[in-house]
Amino acid sequence: MARTLIVEADGGSRGNPGPAGYGAVVLDPETGEALAEVAEFIGTATNNVAEYKGLVAGLRAAHALAPEACIRVRMDSKLVVEQMSGRWKIKHPDMKPLAAEAGSVFPREQVTYEWIPRAQNKHADRLANEAMDAGKIGKQWEPGSSKAALATAAAPARSAAARAADEAVETAEESASSVGWGSPDLGPPATLVLLRHGETPLTPEKRFSGSGGTDPALSAAGRRQAEATAAALAARGTIQAVVSSPLRRCRQTAQAAADRLGLEVRIEEGLRETDFGAWEGLTFAEVRERHPEDLDAWLGSAKVAPTGGGESFATVARRVAVARDKLLARYAGRTVLVVTHVTPVKTLVRLALGAPPESLFRMELSAASLSVVAYYSDGNASLRLLNDTSHLR
Repeated sequence: MARTLIVEADGGSRGNPGPAGYGAVVLDPETGEALAEVAEFIGTATNNVAEYKGLVAGLRAAHALAPEACIRVRMDSKLVVEQMSGRWKIKHPDMKPLAAEAGSVFPREQVTYEWIPRAQNKHADRLANEAMDAGKIGKQWEPGSSKAALATAAAPARSAAARAADEAVETAEESASSVGWGSPDLGPPATLVLLRHGETPLTPEKRFSGSGGTDPALSAAGRRQAEATAAALAARGTIQAVVSSPLRRCRQTAQAAADRLGLEVRIEEGLRETDFGAWEGLTFAEVRERHPEDLDAWLGSAKVAPTGGGESFATVARRVAVARDKLLARYAGRTVLVVTHVTPVKTLVRLALGAPPESLFRMELSAASLSVVAYYSDGNASLRLLNDTSHLR
């Protein structure tokens, strides 16, 4: 009868993406003895990449011990377990080659996958954290320095009831919708960092300035705001791509950030501001004086367009939703700076929250402010930030 070995693996990222590492341990199923430990700091990566790399390393360590063995893989990543078991499709391009590599170590029939709560995967988790700690000081993990086995063994024994309670909580966290606190292990979301452009000469005067007007450039104040925002984003270091509305004020704001980040600006036509028709360049009071009935109708319905053939908010919402979907397909699992205007930002926030169209009139959005929406692979979205201007102070 073929020998059986247990492989427990884990990976982590301090930032997702951020400094990442993995750990894996090969265990004797009868005695619980650790037969092999592996860990490595892998630089900047996501949680899921680190988890897959931990799986590959653990399988290779087991293969080195007993290539004919039956392998029981135990991990707390629902995503990896379900994908490697063949129950979930692998859609993310970074995951496919890692999954293929993991599947090539042993014949498929020799390996089974089992999800376990995080509390039962402490050995591999400690190895992964040791690897990340070593990477933090510019070193690599060394087997002789590991205390993972001792720390795991020293953990106090817990009652069956307590373990069952933990398992119930962990299972609930894994299966919960990504709306709210508990999100399933669906991999890193596509994160849109929404930046309203800096001020133009029209901004302080609160004039309608859409895509049907004069296409103003940034003012001196707007250029300062763009530079301050660019510096703050560069310091955070999480932006992986820059996308902009085609209008000049956005392109200038985006270019300031792209120059700091060493990235190119990609233009997305669907991110342009509303066409305000005959209202372009006017203040709200001026529109009230000249077109009172049209303004009342516009305020009362998202389907009503401004005077003179402008766009309704319903039309803009459809356009922005198409642009959003294009971005999510192009930048799955990545963090993207999206430089756009008041209406597109508010629309993206409204759609993420499932809020009604009238909510557009109940959001404040300052020039050069940042808002953040994360989009998960199951279709849910999470608003993480709205109208942040702390970088301008």
